[in-house]
Amino acid sequence: MSKPDRYIGINNDINGGMTSIGKIIRDAWVFDLIDQSETCEGWNLAGIDALLQKVNAEWDKYGCMVSQLPEDLAKRHQKIHEQAIAKARAAGWSGEHETDDEQ
Repeated sequence: MSKPDRYIGINNDINGGMTSIGKIIRDAWVFDLIDQSETCEGWNLAGIDALLQKVNAEWDKYGCMVSQLPEDLAKRHQKIHEQAIAKARAAGWSGEHETDDEQ
């Protein structure tokens, strides 16, 4: 079975959007690279990869650490990610599989 060539959008993604692509999108929202109404539904892999490169360039400015973000970005990061976690938990995501290899 072949992989889809278009992203299904963060609102349709598995685990309530708690995926690698979902994180890229949420971080793009934090850095205002895309509007928060943009779910990236229908984007091809090249578009997602280009967005990842922009997100990484922004993170590099702050040493890839939330604690190094300016206050406004830190607050925005916290709000976006807290909302995403709450939404994902309501959809049944627990986060346990992300830490399975730490046991």
